[in-house]
Amino acid sequence: QVQLVESGGGVVQAGGPLRLSCAASVRTFSRYTMGWFRQGPGKERELVSSSNWSGGITDYTDAVKGRFTIFRDNAKNTVYLQMNSLKPEDTDVYYCASGVSSQYPLGRESQYGYWGQGTQVTVSS
Repeated sequence: QVQLVESGGGVVQAGGPLRLSCAASVRTFSRYTMGWFRQGPGKERELVSSSNWSGGITDYTDAVKGRFTIFRDNAKNTVYLQMNSLKPEDTDVYYCASGVSSQYPLGRESQYGYWGQGTQVTVSS
């Protein structure tokens, strides 16, 4: 069983940065594809960014390209989402998720087997 614990959410002014962290409980973390999703009230959960097992391949939804960066430290079993130039429309609950293999890409929510509890990000205008 993989446990994912997120941290780093909060309230930030528009244009500011925020870094989310997601720590995994297992050493096999380094083998898995990881993703960051977000979901707002009444909206479907959206894949924001994903990383292959090494961090050498990453993808982003168009809305965050050039502003967000996903990276991972496999020695620390942790994946990060650096968010810069935040906008009010980035306000959501953010979730990290783990695949169950090194298969990449994983574009659908159903392809991720483990989820964090979510962390709220609020961007004020």
